[in-house]
Amino acid sequence: MGLNPDVLVIGGGAVGICCAYYLHRQDLDVALIEQDEIASGCSGANAGLLVPSHSIPLASPGALSLGLKSMFKPASPFYIRPRLDYQLFRWLWQFARSCREKRMLAGLEKLRELNYASMELYQNLIEDEKLDCDYSQKGWLLAYKTAKEYQSAQEEAALLEKYGVAAKILDTQETLAMEPTLKPDMAGSVFYPDDAHLDPKKFVTALAERCLEHGMTIQKATKVNGFEIANGQVIGVKTAQGLLKPGQIVLSVGAWSGQTARLLGFGLPVQPAKGYSISIIRPNPCPTVPLYLSEAKVAVTPFRDRLRFAGTLELSGMSQTISWRRVSAIRKAAEEYMESIEAGGEPEIWCGLRPCTPDGLPLIGRLASYRNVLVATGHAMLGIHLAPVTGKLIAQVACAQKPDIDLAPYRVDRFQ
Repeated sequence: MGLNPDVLVIGGGAVGICCAYYLHRQDLDVALIEQDEIASGCSGANAGLLVPSHSIPLASPGALSLGLKSMFKPASPFYIRPRLDYQLFRWLWQFARSCREKRMLAGLEKLRELNYASMELYQNLIEDEKLDCDYSQKGWLLAYKTAKEYQSAQEEAALLEKYGVAAKILDTQETLAMEPTLKPDMAGSVFYPDDAHLDPKKFVTALAERCLEHGMTIQKATKVNGFEIANGQVIGVKTAQGLLKPGQIVLSVGAWSGQTARLLGFGLPVQPAKGYSISIIRPNPCPTVPLYLSEAKVAVTPFRDRLRFAGTLELSGMSQTISWRRVSAIRKAAEEYMESIEAGGEPEIWCGLRPCTPDGLPLIGRLASYRNVLVATGHAMLGIHLAPVTGKLIAQVACAQKPDIDLAPYRVDRFQ
């Protein structure tokens, strides 16, 4: 690896790889380092959903009370593990302030803009680079078992339609006609036709290969141990493999963002949120469109050779220990919502940590305290979806160009 790249991207997940790709398209000398393997973090086996319909921020009215109630229900879809942790308490306090309707609606408008911009970039990126990643735009079907939740879903769909997100309300028969693998006791569903899906690991690794072919440098198993700082900027990045001296740095290490930022003496309000998935060999019959088993908060994504069930949001710190209770909850949801699925072979069980901010919006932009450090993190469950637009915006900021999207709502220091 060259010791003096124009830009060093730290982090080899979907966001980091997209940052490197778009930076290189600005004719910059780009290097990327990853502490583990490419796509080994939350890009590894998530649901792979590209969902403009998911434009309502995590911080919304009622979310905090739901999370606090879940502290006594370890198998619930949204779980906060009780612990003495000042950073968690501070994050929850900021989260509570963000759960007001006015702030949620403002966040919805901004996320919707990012979501659709990224969808357009995805289509161009996959076509231009000929990426084999199981990309398909078939929409997303959100299925409901209870009349109460089905009614709430219709109200949410009406809200999203006001912001330009297309939706179609389906009754029980229409739901089963669209997806016969669901059990007949569904109350109804909401179909979002603009949504798409892909295999996240295939996408990240395929784009990383293109980056290498285009002349970029990628170095795995390279952990950042510290930084050298002088005159208001970072002049060196310390790793076990040696000292790197890039012109600019992009911090894109997902759930590890807080730890890495502390090496700079800077706090980032990012909490790791553990998610789980179970992948099986594609059964026959298999869902034809991605599903959401709504009350259970479980996504079902059909890939070319596999079927994946993904869900839960667990605020339990940096632990990557698998809770078999939560795995069982995902399996139970599949049994309750879907007709019998024959799983061939041994299921692949996975968990990953997603970086969540208190207001549900990502952190995108330059650090005020270090003029050559940029941050791209905090995308929560939308990391795979928002990776291309984040990469393009970071490249524009790095080159002192006017970003395509106003970055004020995503300021890195907005919680200071």
